[in-house]
Formats: sequence, C-alpha cells, structure tokens
Amino acid sequence: MVDQVHVIGGGLAGSEAAWQLAEAGLDVRLSEMRGGAGGTPAHETDALAEMVCSNSFRSDDAEHNAVGLLHQEMRALGSLVMRAADKHRVPAGSALAVDREAFAAEVTRAIEQHPNIAIVRERIDRLPDHPAIIATGPLTGSQLAEAIAAETGEGALAFFDAIAPIVHRDSVDMDVAWMAARWDKGGKDYINCPMDKAQYEDFVQVLNDGEKMPFKEWEQDTPYFEGCMPIEVMAERGPETLRHGPMKPVGLDNPRTGRWPYAVVQLRQDNALGTLWNMVGFQTKLKHGEQVRIFRNIPGLENAEFARLGGIHRNSFINSPRLLDRELRLKSKPNIRFAGQITGCEGYVESAAVGILAARFAAAELRGEQLAPPPVETALGAILGHITGGADADTFQPMNVNFGLMPPLDGRLKRADRKQAYTDRARAALAGWLEQLRVPEPA
Repeated sequence: MVDQVHVIGGGLAGSEAAWQLAEAGLDVRLSEMRGGAGGTPAHETDALAEMVCSNSFRSDDAEHNAVGLLHQEMRALGSLVMRAADKHRVPAGSALAVDREAFAAEVTRAIEQHPNIAIVRERIDRLPDHPAIIATGPLTGSQLAEAIAAETGEGALAFFDAIAPIVHRDSVDMDVAWMAARWDKGGKDYINCPMDKAQYEDFVQVLNDGEKMPFKEWEQDTPYFEGCMPIEVMAERGPETLRHGPMKPVGLDNPRTGRWPYAVVQLRQDNALGTLWNMVGFQTKLKHGEQVRIFRNIPGLENAEFARLGGIHRNSFINSPRLLDRELRLKSKPNIRFAGQITGCEGYVESAAVGILAARFAAAELRGEQLAPPPVETALGAILGHITGGADADTFQPMNVNFGLMPPLDGRLKRADRKQAYTDRARAALAGWLEQLRVPEPA
C-alpha cells in the first residue's frame, strides 16, 4: 500500500488537505513554491495559508447561513483552518474574521510540527505519477498549468480577482465616522463612514473617471467573479449600484443624526491589535495613486494612511464538472485529485472544505476503503456536487456555497422558516454521513 501523498500548494486548501491526511496516519510531502522557487503576483509572505484578498471567512451563523453551516461542518471534521480561525478571530459582528498574520502563522506552525508532514519549498512543473492532490489555487504556476492543459485538453478558464485596501486605524477621523454593526448585530465591530446624497454622487463620478490599471492583451476577455467585483466596475453598472451593494446604509443609524446615511463605507478590523482595517467591498483595479486620491474623498478618510493598496490578479480554474469525478479525481489520471479554488469553488472557506474532502477521499482509497461523498443536503455535499457535476460544464463559473446548491425544500414552508429548515436538514444528513468516518481527535 502506498502510504504517502504528495500535496502541491500550501494555501488554505493544500494546508487543510495535508493536515487531514497526516491526521489519518499518512505521510505527506507538502510542496510550496513560495520561499524556494519563486512567488506569486498576490502573496506577500512565505507563510502557509496566507489570506490574500480579505481577512474574512464571512458569516459564522450556522442556523441561517450556508457559509456558517459550512464552518460548523468543517469543525466537525477536525478542520485545522477553522481551529486557527477560531483562535485568532477579530471582531466582525456575526462574521468570522481573523488576524491574517496570526492565522497564517498558526497554520504554518501546526503543519511544521506535525510528524507526518514534510514541507518542501519547491516548484512542481509536471503532473506526478504517484498519489497527489493539486491545490495550487488560482495562481497556479505557468508550467504546471500547461501540464494540466496538456493532460486534459482543456484550456484553462479564468477570471479576475481583486484586493481591497487596508487603512491604519489611527488615521480615520472618528469625529465623522462611528462604530456599529448593521442592525447592531454582533456588537460595534465596524467603522462606518457616512455619505450624504451629494457626496455619494460625486464619489461615484470620481470612481468612474479614475485611471485604472491597463489590461495585458491576454487578459482582455477575462471576466470578473461576481462575488469579488472591483468597486469601480460596480459603479459603472449604474449610479445606485453601490448603494445596494457594499455601500448599503440600511440598518446603520448615524448617532450624530439618528438616521441612516444616504450611503456608507464600512471598514472591518484586519488584525488582532486593531491597528489595521480593511475597506469592505472596496477591491479595486484603480492605479495606486488614484486610490489614495479618490478614497481620501470619503468622509472620515480625508487623512487616511494605507497599509496596503488594492490590486488585481488573474485567477485560473479548471472545468471541474467535465474533468473530475465525484471523488475529485482527474478522470484521465485518477492518481491525481484537485482541491481548492482551482476546482472552481470560490472563497477561503469553500477552498479549505474541498481540501478536507480531497484528503479524506485519498486516505480512504489508500486504506482500501470506500468513502461515499457527503450528502447533497449538507454544505460540504452541495459545494462538492456543484463542482463535480451539478454545474453545467459549458457555462461553469466559480461559486460560493449557498442554499441554492442544495435540493429544494417543501414548497409549503414559509420563506422566513426556510434557512433554518435547510440547516436542520443538513445537520441531520451530516450526522448520518459522519457515522462512516473515523474522525480523529485534533492533535
């Protein structure tokens, strides 16, 4: 029996896959090119599980939100990513946000100290012939991407992903801004910068007129992922788009007026010290000088100092519904599994979740056992089903987990009761599936 698995990529999916395999008693070679054979256009450190775009794992509400439900299911499977996120969470209302540096350090330390894992700082350019999980993410190296394309005969699909700026907390004018969460859910966890109608309309116009980063020729026809749309692209869609998106004022009473502002810019804590704050929904492809000029027009940010400005990078993913089987194996080369964003799931949580599943399928196979996929009624099963056949291969695009990926409920249920019904059904289905697993105690 082969008792070693090669995990390629040390992001959230690869780190989670390596951890799950090691906890199952298998030896793991974890290959990560950062720190040895180069870097990427988006990463800033050599740490494993570095969070690039945001520090948020989104909603942690396991009763009424599909992402929160996925959090709960991952915790039940001994997720290293969720353990580190829970340990290093920062205030974010009902969302789970983390100190990204402390989070990555926690994951890196756990992987380095596990006796069954060997971290090798190397770049892999060819498809292995031994059991392997490819979790190289949306920034897969060009030679490996070419090897995947040569094996599958499929051109890589791609979309743009953008990064939001981060502001130093002490540069925000709190005589203008105030602390609150929408509808006061979860505490006063966000900095809110209000705009009146005239300020908002001027801001939208400035965004539309701002100078953007030019595209390379090969990037011209690459679409954006709808869940990570640059702020200026949203502004181009219509003058009211931002007010119904990231600048929505609903549920935010300005204590100085007692009313909702016309629009609002929210900042979310980005590190445990509370010194860095992320501009929520403000991922952008504006040139750096334009970002400083335009974002300092926001009330409360007139003197803002930026720890990091926004950026944009090209993400790639494979046509998973066409290329992968239900156990995430490459149909043409079944010794290889894929995990993470390269499969077409979208989001930190979803990427790590697919890493869990790829590892558990691999571990079962190497033990000579059969592991049934999680039921489609669960969050895990829903995202797995989407990327391995539930989506139309001809129009496949990245997808976050959501209740729409699950089988429909009884149509007689009231709308207000449906989210709770989805989560109740999912928990019952997960409990039945877990009975066939030997879930190890966290190390």
